[in-house]
Amino acid sequence: MKKSLYTITILLLAVVSAQAQFTTQGYIEFERKVNVHRQFDDMQKGPWIERMKAQIPKFVSSYFDYYFTPTKTMYKPGKETENPLKMFGGGTPASKNVVLTNFLSDSVIAEKQVFEQAFLLQMPIRKMKWKLDAAVRTIAGYTCRKAVGIICDSVYVVAFYTEDIATTGGPEMFAGLPGMILEIAVPRLYTTWVATKVQLTTPKEIDFVKPQKGKKVSPQELEKTIFSSMKDWGNFASRNVWWVTI
Repeated sequence: MKKSLYTITILLLAVVSAQAQFTTQGYIEFERKVNVHRQFDDMQKGPWIERMKAQIPKFVSSYFDYYFTPTKTMYKPGKETENPLKMFGGGTPASKNVVLTNFLSDSVIAEKQVFEQAFLLQMPIRKMKWKLDAAVRTIAGYTCRKAVGIICDSVYVVAFYTEDIATTGGPEMFAGLPGMILEIAVPRLYTTWVATKVQLTTPKEIDFVKPQKGKKVSPQELEKTIFSSMKDWGNFASRNVWWVTI
């Protein structure tokens, strides 16, 4: 009898494991946290910066909805939160980004906001060289492995992905790991994206409405536009290129 119960338990665990391994569609909520105090420190030093920091929290959070199927993913702004930067007439960068990734056509269509101007990017899925790491952590109930990569030739990226969700996507335009990315950190932007919940529901076609707003540009054209319009801003221009590259 004990042997039979043991066999049934092993079979049930195998079924649950197989179901988790082949999860390919659902919904993820990502919380993006930006250390705005560190961003202000990079912009300029002075008493007025310290006064501004004293009036706002160190971290500002925003939320994004992420829908995925075996063939496509959609990343877009989620629930609204109180934005403490509005008192200064500003907000956190890339808070209005919308990214549609199509694995069948190897393409990305993305709405990117740079200050008051919107751009529409159309490009192949970015091919990043990831280096896998032995570190493991649990995110939203999923066991995740670590990977590191580079964007913009020198900007370090840390990712944690789970093989229990087979779709090889992630927030913004990050993709290409052997499973779903549930956490991304870009230290030089003082920013992290972390999955707060995963729902194994079937997305609807309305969840994948094609981005259409903004001036159509290539990544190279957008980079040239940013550097041209911010040529006197020094390192701040490079930081904005990193934001649109993510």
